[in-house]
Amino acid sequence: MCLALPARVISLDATGLSGLVDLGGVRKAVSFALLDEVAVGDHVIVHVGYALSRLDPDEAAQTLTLFADLAVHHANNDPRVPSLPGISSATTALTAHSTPEGDA
Repeated sequence: MCLALPARVISLDATGLSGLVDLGGVRKAVSFALLDEVAVGDHVIVHVGYALSRLDPDEAAQTLTLFADLAVHHANNDPRVPSLPGISSATTALTAHSTPEGDA
């Protein structure tokens, strides 16, 4: 199973081809080489260390809220949420993060 997550760009290197993203306090170095342009504060979809596309901030917030809700239901052993191997560790950051911080 593959999962691409929305994350907020928090820094860029001098070339703009890589930098850091934030997902609920988890920071990860990623490559922006696949994007035409990216700026600090943008939301991007990240998969295996690469930003694949830019994402509208409202859509990012909705997606992160859905992931956080799923994590809460899973933590409460909600029978409507299927048990997936490794989901507890994968959703730790998501339970603490319901929406991305705004940088207006």
